[in-house]
Amino acid sequence: MNAPARCSWPVKPLDVTYHDEEWGVPVHDDRTLFEFMTLEGAQAGLSWSTVLAKRPHYRTAFQQWDVDAIAAFTPAQVDALMQNAGLVRHRQKLESTVGNARAFLAVQEAFGTFDAYLWRFVDGTPLMTRLSTSRQMPTQTALSDTISKDLKARGFRFVGTTICYAYMQAVGLVNDHLVSCFRHDEIAAR
Repeated sequence: MNAPARCSWPVKPLDVTYHDEEWGVPVHDDRTLFEFMTLEGAQAGLSWSTVLAKRPHYRTAFQQWDVDAIAAFTPAQVDALMQNAGLVRHRQKLESTVGNARAFLAVQEAFGTFDAYLWRFVDGTPLMTRLSTSRQMPTQTALSDTISKDLKARGFRFVGTTICYAYMQAVGLVNDHLVSCFRHDEIAAR
């Protein structure tokens, strides 16, 4: 049996599994939305494969993405995280996770859920692209600029426009699977 046609970027087995099961699927769970925000920020300057390999360590270190618990992390806890070889040991990225948890809670307070806040940028409906090649895939858009600016104004860090666009792809605000990829139509049909 032949492998299904998929986007060109997943090469390693973990990448393929992530691509086939998660990438581009609309996410409406606040914990998962926070998880992907953290992972996308951690990825800055690194490969996504590296971050995916560290994902289980992040889940453990950050209390299974319990945003309330993360928001209460102390500087001593961040110091301990810096010793965890399973994480990207970049102090500003780790500190931003704690600060972002606090900002995330403020957004939940203002909008009811982070999901309600985020999905309003696309009127609750994922954007569907029709890309033929990976070269057509943008790294940022006017919408990722808008989301980035809004998140920064709310106190979030490591949410530049490129990170925001990758986040949009990860949580399904945009379906950037190539039209030749078996996942494009599956996700569009949801």
